[in-house]
Amino acid sequence: MDQTRIRVAVRKRPVNKKETSRNDVDILERRGSDTIAVKELRYFTSNKIRTKLDLTKYMEEHLFVFDQVFDENVSNEQLYIESVQPLVEAAFTGIKVTCFAYGQTGSGKTFTMMGTQKEESFVPGMFLLAASDIFQKIRMNGWGLGIWVSFYEIYCGKLFDLLNGRKTLFAREDGKQNVWIVGLSEKTVTSVDELMSVIAFGMGVRTTGVTGANMDSSRSHAILQIAFKEPDGKVFSKLSFIDLAGSERGADTIDQNKQTRIDGAEINKSLLALKECIRALDQDKRHTPFRGSKLTLVLKDSFTGNCKTLMIANVSPTQSCCEHTLNTLRYADRVKELKRGHSAHNPGDELANALMLARQNCKRRTQH
Repeated sequence: MDQTRIRVAVRKRPVNKKETSRNDVDILERRGSDTIAVKELRYFTSNKIRTKLDLTKYMEEHLFVFDQVFDENVSNEQLYIESVQPLVEAAFTGIKVTCFAYGQTGSGKTFTMMGTQKEESFVPGMFLLAASDIFQKIRMNGWGLGIWVSFYEIYCGKLFDLLNGRKTLFAREDGKQNVWIVGLSEKTVTSVDELMSVIAFGMGVRTTGVTGANMDSSRSHAILQIAFKEPDGKVFSKLSFIDLAGSERGADTIDQNKQTRIDGAEINKSLLALKECIRALDQDKRHTPFRGSKLTLVLKDSFTGNCKTLMIANVSPTQSCCEHTLNTLRYADRVKELKRGHSAHNPGDELANALMLARQNCKRRTQH
């Protein structure tokens, strides 16, 4: 497999006003174009119960290497040009392309994908920038391609059509092992404004919940598919944008009822299945476990054949979000095990091994 077929990019968001007001420390540092360091502040403890005597701080540094790393100064336009625009261009050559946004709620996923639509602070997101490029290319080249849009979510292992009153959908495999989503509605769009209107409508009915990170956390995976169709209706290529559910654990939710726990379990199951599928594809394994979850099953078409995939892992920069940030980076690290030679690994970290967490290149403790 071409090594550029699956790419992982990390984006650090800026420290916000709320974090600044409570003196929350920025612990993330971009080092070069492909490396990010997490400088975790911890305390020495002599026993499991923390006392007033064990306030000696030390720093534990974690290094992660990815295809691309962007700091808080990068604009959406820069991120699009360097990471997403090549996917859009590839779609016009007949390649099926997929772009994932992943990370803790509040880490900047929505800003990355949707931007800011307020007139006084308008910032285009990946959706709008991609839509602009798509229609500009069709217009300039005179291609007779039609653009068809579908938008659905996966919530608790079930599919719901976001463009048709959250109608329940069903994923079916035919005799040739092609996956079809029965009942999914498609809308044809002829302009950027029409496309963005469809996206805004779908986002408005998506399932959300309350978590410790955000009062309006996405509790479902949202899949936006833009199909390029020839005049006879044949699909020429497909561009999929997937906004994955917030990566918080069930324990981080404020409303910890039974449904919330089920939500968290389903989200974790699907994210683990997605990771295993992408790794299997990247390593050219004979078997890819698409049936591990509904998410991977419906994305089978986007992952097989002539395709390219990008994951954008969004991370929060401060000490209060350290655990979430490390979990996001560890997940992204395992999505694509980069060829980094004989990277250092701590064989004594049994928990990391069991959970398949990251292999950091370096861990360093500095007493303060």
